[in-house]
Amino acid sequence: MRGGRNRTRQGVGLPRALRTLLPPHDVRTAREMGWSTLVNGLLVDAAERAGFEAIITADRSFRSHVNISAHNLAVIVLSTNH
Repeated sequence: MRGGRNRTRQGVGLPRALRTLLPPHDVRTAREMGWSTLVNGLLVDAAERAGFEAIITADRSFRSHVNISAHNLAVIVLSTNH
């Protein structure tokens, strides 16, 4: 979102404290947005419609389930060190 705070959707299973590391961003979880039942493409569609600019996830297979190039969102896949 230009001129305002960037909106970032935080994935399930990521520490809530992650949002404190991104203070200029409006970080929301799928649960906070009422999207806890949405998966893969439906989740990306909802995030894009809501004006989010990025999705942060620990799901290493996320990109194989979603054609992200068809969307205007960045996907950040974090390692869980498992």
